[in-house]
Amino acid sequence: MSQNSAEHDFPVVDLQQLVKQLSSILADDSILYQEEDIRPYECDGLSAYQQLPLVVALPDTIEQVQKILQLCNKINLPVVARGAGTGLSGGALPYEKGLLLSLGKFNKVIEINQQLQTATVQPGVRNLAISEAVSHLGLYYAPDPSSQIACSIGGNVAENSGGVHSLKYGLTVHNIQQLKIVTIDGELITLGGTGLDSPGYDLLALMTGSEGMLGIIVEVTVKLLPKPKYVQTLLAAFDDVVNAGQAVANIISAGIIPAGLEMMDKLAIQAAEDFVHAGYPLDAEAILICELDGIEDEVTEQVAAIHTILKQSSAIEVRIAKDEQERIVFWKGRKNAFPAVGRLSPDYYCMDGTIPRKRLPQVLQAMEDLSKTYNLAVANVFHAGDGNLHPLILYDASKGQLEKAEELGGKILELCIEVGGTITGEHGVGMEKLNQMCVQFKAAELSQFHALKAAFDPKGLLNPGKAIPTLHRCAELGAMHVHDGKLPHPELERF
Repeated sequence: MSQNSAEHDFPVVDLQQLVKQLSSILADDSILYQEEDIRPYECDGLSAYQQLPLVVALPDTIEQVQKILQLCNKINLPVVARGAGTGLSGGALPYEKGLLLSLGKFNKVIEINQQLQTATVQPGVRNLAISEAVSHLGLYYAPDPSSQIACSIGGNVAENSGGVHSLKYGLTVHNIQQLKIVTIDGELITLGGTGLDSPGYDLLALMTGSEGMLGIIVEVTVKLLPKPKYVQTLLAAFDDVVNAGQAVANIISAGIIPAGLEMMDKLAIQAAEDFVHAGYPLDAEAILICELDGIEDEVTEQVAAIHTILKQSSAIEVRIAKDEQERIVFWKGRKNAFPAVGRLSPDYYCMDGTIPRKRLPQVLQAMEDLSKTYNLAVANVFHAGDGNLHPLILYDASKGQLEKAEELGGKILELCIEVGGTITGEHGVGMEKLNQMCVQFKAAELSQFHALKAAFDPKGLLNPGKAIPTLHRCAELGAMHVHDGKLPHPELERF
């Protein structure tokens, strides 16, 4: 999963000369190059892989970003953009001979438009801070990743992040209205607009989930929603994880779309309970947390219907939150599940794949079988309603188990592909899933991805080696056949 420098032919840049050039753009304390200063930037949330950049630049204006990219383009210096560093696929892993562009200083709310129900913010603004800034207006920002207390909105756009309420309210791509980005040659362009639609190609959607490979996000306008008038949450326990998966399918089949529908298995339940004491049933093999929101009469009717469905789906216990405090407690365990699982093992590997909901029982059983085959415990915490899985593979790197954990993770992702799903739901591809991209896509499809990147970034300087594998890499893996060794697009030979 390491970057293959042989696939990129960037010139070696003299560090002292680079620092001198950057000093004409940034203050000295915004240019980091000593090891002790750049060490905090060596990885993102996928901490198993670490790499120091050549230099770290911390601009605080769009003009500075433009000048930095113009410089990098001129001297052919690779650039990796970084937000809060909470990503889980290695998307912000630095390039060894490149510049890491930190957007941590871009942390201001620029404008709140109550009439249009939008907020325009800088990319370093935390996800949760947006809702906090508009709460007094009775508004909020819907996508809520588990890391929302720390993750930045720019990173959310780059990875197309979701959250526990994505089932009803969508991913980041469904909740943004306009972006301002800086291209590799320093041009500032605006995608989207103030209206709900704009003419031309939907470049706004293209940029969302592009993982820093097409441009640098410097401003985001998000859509806001009125806070729901009434919210009710249920917690259901099951003595069989497959029954819990079937219950999810049964709820959706009944025509009910909850605001959130989350699932945790026994290992995750125990970890969360030990960590936050949410009152979860420890004898359960799985629990579902189902939240409904809207007008009171509609929610009350849906709660009754789902209660019946859960019982018919073999739930051994169903609880309805008696007040707001208990609702918060139900969610507290789920929101803290990832750090809670970290207490069970020296290391864990957080996967991210998406499957058709109807395949949930089958995939859960298959993952249990894989866990036994590899003799590595797997805690399942995921957005069950939209089929976005987050298996947490427990391992001990000090015992040389990382490679085995990665192999198991790869098998789980390939299982997602096999049942008609995809290898990511919200974490992106980054460095982590390049091999599985070779499985999911054919040579012609990957060539089109590379052609698209080349249209924005002809020299391949933005986040090189991420998200889209080279055809050479895929051929070496034996995952695809390149006829006679020729690539579908000769002009893309270097990719």
